[in-house]
Amino acid sequence: MFVIVVYDTLAERNPGVIKVCRQYLHWVQRSVFQGELSTAQHRKFVNAINARIDPSYDSVLIYRTQGPHTIQLDQLGQTLGNTNPVL
Repeated sequence: MFVIVVYDTLAERNPGVIKVCRQYLHWVQRSVFQGELSTAQHRKFVNAINARIDPSYDSVLIYRTQGPHTIQLDQLGQTLGNTNPVL
């Protein structure tokens, strides 16, 4: 599945969330990652993120779709990040 992750966490927790995201996905913008995950990878990713956030304060949105080609994107301004394969 193709996922897009958008997060808003307390600054002190950002490094932990970023570390997990970089293990699985590509950095796209300041608090946005995207990439392909298997079902097992998705499960591990969600568990790892849950272990690093405070659900009473932090917010992490994980959008899932069948592939990047089924999402229409209109990009305005600077291109940030990298969309090359992780491995």
